[in-house]
Amino acid sequence: MDKSDELKSYDFIRFEAPASVAHITLNFPPYNVLTVPLMKELAEAIESLDGRSDIKCILLDSSQRMFSAGISLEDSKPDRVFQTLDAFTRVFQASSELAKPLVVVVNGAAVGAGSELVAFGDMVIATPLARFAQPEVKMGAFPPFAAIMLPQVIGPKRAYELILTGEAMTAEEARTLGFVNRVVEEKDLEATVKDVLARITRFSSPVLEMAKRVISTSIGLPLTEAIRRSQNMYLNQLASLEDSKEGLQAVIEKRKPVWRNK
Repeated sequence: MDKSDELKSYDFIRFEAPASVAHITLNFPPYNVLTVPLMKELAEAIESLDGRSDIKCILLDSSQRMFSAGISLEDSKPDRVFQTLDAFTRVFQASSELAKPLVVVVNGAAVGAGSELVAFGDMVIATPLARFAQPEVKMGAFPPFAAIMLPQVIGPKRAYELILTGEAMTAEEARTLGFVNRVVEEKDLEATVKDVLARITRFSSPVLEMAKRVISTSIGLPLTEAIRRSQNMYLNQLASLEDSKEGLQAVIEKRKPVWRNK
């Protein structure tokens, strides 16, 4: 991909991808309502990273006090819901197919599809101001993505409770349940995010992608099948990487590896 593509201007998000970290910011004041146009921009930005071996992970955050209020009321109407689900599915598929680690930062409320968007993250860093809710039942609906993803992330019992009552969970509750990795004070948020990104980006891009792909595709599989797939990727893809050979050689020579991201 020509890096000039990263300079494209978007209406509802900010997007920068100079090297190592692609930074996507939801930027639709005041509530980052997830309209179809916004979700199309989000998916397009993620898809544009395909082939960028220099990009090792994606950072998703918000420019507003609220992370996201979820799907707009207009886009929730029966005559538009198909397009809405299609746009949201495209975001999920773009993230999962690209397989670059996705770090999500939440410093406010994430509601409905906004909370589902957070669930797409591989790592979630939140402040005590964060809240996560699936209130769709109050509007005579259910959250199609959360109904599938939450049982895997926080367990079926708690997923039932959140979805069937529509009640929110705090950042600390989300951390205890495994929905959030870390809860840090707002004053420490920037430093914590930088530290996490530094820890990830010091490794090989294709190795990170393979690790994510093995984890994400193994969830829900029988153990023997999951092991078979993991071994197949290890032997037939990982072993042929230049970085895999370099990593082993660096250990033997007692030096830091020099990744070529190949």
